[in-house]
Amino acid sequence: MTFNEFGLSQDLLRGLDELGFVSPTPIQQQSIPQALQSDRDLIALAQTGTGKTAAFSLPIVEQIDQNSHHPQAIILCPTRELCLQIHSDIQKFTRYLPRIQALAVYGGAPIHTQIRALERGVQIVVGTPGRVVDLIHRKKLKLQSIQWVVLDEADEMLNMGFKDDLDLILAETPSTKQTFLFSATMPRPIEEIAKKYMRNALRISVAKESTGADNIVHEYYMVHARDRYQALRRLADLHPTIYGIVFCRTKRETTEVADQLIQDHYSAEALHGDLSQMQRDDVMQRFRKKKIQLLVATDVAARGIDVNDLTHVINDQLPENIEAYVHRSGRTGRAGSSGHSFSIIHLKELGKIRAIERKLNKKFIQRSIPTGKDICEKQLLHLLEKVREAKPDAQIEPYLPVAYETFHAFDREALIKQFLSIEFNRFLEHYGNAPNINADTRSSFHDRMTGGTFRDEKIVPDRDRCAANTPEPLCAFIWRWALSNA
Repeated sequence: MTFNEFGLSQDLLRGLDELGFVSPTPIQQQSIPQALQSDRDLIALAQTGTGKTAAFSLPIVEQIDQNSHHPQAIILCPTRELCLQIHSDIQKFTRYLPRIQALAVYGGAPIHTQIRALERGVQIVVGTPGRVVDLIHRKKLKLQSIQWVVLDEADEMLNMGFKDDLDLILAETPSTKQTFLFSATMPRPIEEIAKKYMRNALRISVAKESTGADNIVHEYYMVHARDRYQALRRLADLHPTIYGIVFCRTKRETTEVADQLIQDHYSAEALHGDLSQMQRDDVMQRFRKKKIQLLVATDVAARGIDVNDLTHVINDQLPENIEAYVHRSGRTGRAGSSGHSFSIIHLKELGKIRAIERKLNKKFIQRSIPTGKDICEKQLLHLLEKVREAKPDAQIEPYLPVAYETFHAFDREALIKQFLSIEFNRFLEHYGNAPNINADTRSSFHDRMTGGTFRDEKIVPDRDRCAANTPEPLCAFIWRWALSNA
């Protein structure tokens, strides 16, 4: 199937063609015809990275009245980054539709600039709930002409406490509007919003809730909590070309980890909610240009990051729920490429890994944190490969006589040794006597059987493992107790 089959205008198709859009994704195949041909509301369950923005924005752009300068569509999303990403995508889609104007409204940017843009006239408003409510209260954003409302990542908006804002915004819109609700999950509060504000909604899903991509390898590394940062360093050093996101739970932990990495000479930056919009834009611009290898972020700050060629996601700490893990791991392995999701855990978090395995129906691979020797060998091979593939610039020729004169007394072996010492001493010094930081998985029976769990998730012990490590009478007692309390 191609986008030509949807009946979109030639100007819109021309913009899509220049963007490289040929075959629609599954969510686009189901959503776009429905939105174009019917006025029914739509509930779409889809994970991050499935092409949701085009799924809801293309039908809206196709049907916009270009002669009207009042807001006809409002798209609500949880974070500034996602707001800007959606706005940017719509601008690209409408490259050859100059009369269609879209505006991003979000906190952290001057509100008066956004007000002036609204006064000039826009058809599509993309905004975060807090800023949209502020503009409504100032009577600068009027929603009486709204024909389409999009709730993107609705579950995350509720998790961030925007329910009252959503209620206020939706109450301001006409009852005749068409509503598109896109969410990774459908918790009860989302169901309540759908029941209250949506009419005869059609529900579609491109995958089961909480599933992971097949081209992502999931691995976990077990260490003691005190060794978590050293484990992160070793994983980064074992993959010299790593380009990924390190996830932490809190802003404070994000800052601490990023500061440690920078201090230890890694190409890293933090991304969290305390950054100004200018700082955030600067970090993201450098990250997209690969001037930053490791972006250390919270789950909320990472919403809307759209980078297709990330090699790794590293969970410095596991998230609070399984859906958040799916969102994290889905940042890698995009656009048909393979990806890796690493989790650094301690002994009591093994139960969380088992819970994710059951929910995703995917087996995690337990790996050992590499030794200092492993890392030094990998870094040496990477360095030698870089040297071998380097293409000398002709401008270096005038400087070669000085180099030849300096090193004329060195034989081949001595020169290689000097070169490696300059480039490689940092790793040799750090990892020369590096200890084994892998946690002993043969810990107490209690640690293995009562591993940490996600909220509302109960773990039942494995009967065979129980029998293998416990006397039979005690095993039978524990097994009966576990089943009665599961």
